[in-house]
Amino acid sequence: MPLPAAADAVAPDAVDWGHAPVPEPVPVAPPMLAVPAAPAVPVESPWRRFGNEALAGLKTLVSAAVYATLIVTFGFQVARVDGLSMAPTLEDHDRLIVNKLVYELSEPRPGDIVMLYYPLNPEKMFVKRVIAKEGDIVRIVDGHVYVNDAPVRDDYVTQEFRGHDDWGPQVVQQGYYFVMGDHRNNSSDSRAWGPVPKKYIVGKVKIRWWPLQDARIF
Repeated sequence: MPLPAAADAVAPDAVDWGHAPVPEPVPVAPPMLAVPAAPAVPVESPWRRFGNEALAGLKTLVSAAVYATLIVTFGFQVARVDGLSMAPTLEDHDRLIVNKLVYELSEPRPGDIVMLYYPLNPEKMFVKRVIAKEGDIVRIVDGHVYVNDAPVRDDYVTQEFRGHDDWGPQVVQQGYYFVMGDHRNNSSDSRAWGPVPKKYIVGKVKIRWWPLQDARIF
């Protein structure tokens, strides 16, 4: 009887021992995070933008007008010099800023330049210099002013503007002030219409702002 044919040799590690092959791990991508979309920016129409800008400008103008009214009414006032009665200190058409609050807290002092109502016609306003206060004795001799028998230091009066008049003596009554213009030869003042009550003194001249080249703080 013939012998069976020999089988082909098989390497031991090629033998299928009956186990299923182990699959290699498959890399898994991390989960993606959803990014929220940016909110849509509304587009402003040109007319709406113009309206907003116009409203803002109107508010600014109204605020400025209110502030200016408050300042003029309660604090400061802009005034213009008409005439030469205060020359050479102030000239015709000079522009001034007058402090209206200062005499609510203090009294006018000799030497102050003040704006006042003209006693003979309170609808008009004058600018003069305070020379003497209540209780003082004023006397003028050959254009030189004396208060309580002491000469007034008035270097601001130039020789050509100094008069040669005589006046007084007179006592300034209580609550009144004696005022004069620096141009003694060309000034209507207390020599003509008497002392001025304090209630007629509007305020103290603080600044000459025009002409700009002659701007000055008093």
